[in-house]
Amino acid sequence: MADDHGLTKTRPNSSESPAESPESIGTTGRGVNASPSCYSDVLNASQTGYAKKEFILMAPEEKLKHFNRRAQAFEDNQETDACIQDLVRCVALTRLVYGDGHLKLAQAHARLAQAYFQFKGWGLQAQEHSALARDLLPFCSSVSSGRCEKLEVLLCLLNIHLTQGGASLLTANLKEAQSSFLEAEQVLEELHQKGGINQEEKMRTEMELSTGLFRVYRRQNRPEDALSQCEKSLQVLKDCGKPEKTCSVYRDMAAIEQDKGHLDRAIEHLSKAHAIAMSHSPEELEGAQICHNLALLLSAAAEPRHNDSAGHYFEQSLSAYKHCAGPQDPAFLTAQDDFCRFLLLSGQQERCVEIQRASLATKRSTFGDLTAEVADTLQLIGSVEMSESRVKQAHRTMTKCLAIQNLLYGSQHKKTKATQKAVDMLARAPEVAERQQRRGRKKTKPHTQSFSPSAGNDGHSMSDS
Repeated sequence: MADDHGLTKTRPNSSESPAESPESIGTTGRGVNASPSCYSDVLNASQTGYAKKEFILMAPEEKLKHFNRRAQAFEDNQETDACIQDLVRCVALTRLVYGDGHLKLAQAHARLAQAYFQFKGWGLQAQEHSALARDLLPFCSSVSSGRCEKLEVLLCLLNIHLTQGGASLLTANLKEAQSSFLEAEQVLEELHQKGGINQEEKMRTEMELSTGLFRVYRRQNRPEDALSQCEKSLQVLKDCGKPEKTCSVYRDMAAIEQDKGHLDRAIEHLSKAHAIAMSHSPEELEGAQICHNLALLLSAAAEPRHNDSAGHYFEQSLSAYKHCAGPQDPAFLTAQDDFCRFLLLSGQQERCVEIQRASLATKRSTFGDLTAEVADTLQLIGSVEMSESRVKQAHRTMTKCLAIQNLLYGSQHKKTKATQKAVDMLARAPEVAERQQRRGRKKTKPHTQSFSPSAGNDGHSMSDS
């Protein structure tokens, strides 16, 4: 669902992610507590567009206009660090030009809080500056006289609540997040009634609010309330004619139903998401992710009838990942591993091992030789070899796996202990024990060669199989 709908004009766009990552809820950031000097690092002509002396002598009002324009340009060019630095300067200059109790200062703090949240994911800093802005607004409201100024106060308050809601989600303060989003709903309605926001902007903000409340309710383990917010999002997207944006909403609904153990409903929602993705962007990453999720759901369902469909969606997801991300991308390799586990459970051991063996070189180059991904692959291959009574091969594979796990986890980790137990058991098999004995004799052979010239012939006949 999330902000990847790109639906809010009251704050900058953000990217998406599942588990309440900053990107997925609007993203915040913070980098500076105190305002840096407005002059120290911006005095050369290439940075300011002015001569150094001219810039120093410029009036504060002109400097404020300059940094406001430049901050917007940096934002448009996605130069987020530079944008935040200029917004900090704008706060300092706004205080200098307008004083401590002016609406402009509240707006400057709100804009900086929003940038910290949107661009950096720094929840605490966003909360700090939005709180400063909120504390200024009652005074601003009391002194504002004109209708336009009162609407500006409401719009600033709306942005403050949106930022505080998202930042509270980042800091896991769910009660504060819920309160902020619900207050934002009230402000939005008042703004709309007074004509301070047009219908398109209202729907965009409604979309952001339902997304935020969905996440709050899901994390509060309130699935029905979370689903209700999804229904609101679907209605908003329907009203503004953006059916292609409903993909992520259906994915969220599927996740909720899966949490509740309703796999059939989850499959139904994901199937809708898949149909929309295939009709609008069949070769994009979202389609690959939906196919992958759908395959996992179908493979987890109890009904055997889902097996063929699961295999089909696994194949489709791998093809899509390969096309848009490449065969070395972690997402492709993860989907491939999930497919192999499905093959294993479906009794297709040979194909599973074939794919896993072929993936080893890619995993070593992508993740590194001594990594959990390589160890897990070796363990899976070794387990299948054990089940098929290929004892010597299984011993070699599991020994390699054990060496990596010892380095990664230590000898007392449960994974290492389980692999050690398998290696010890395999070592007792006659064919492995014989090979080990031959290897031991081969190692002692150089010592006997100096006394027995004929030993060389035995060495050739006792090579390791």
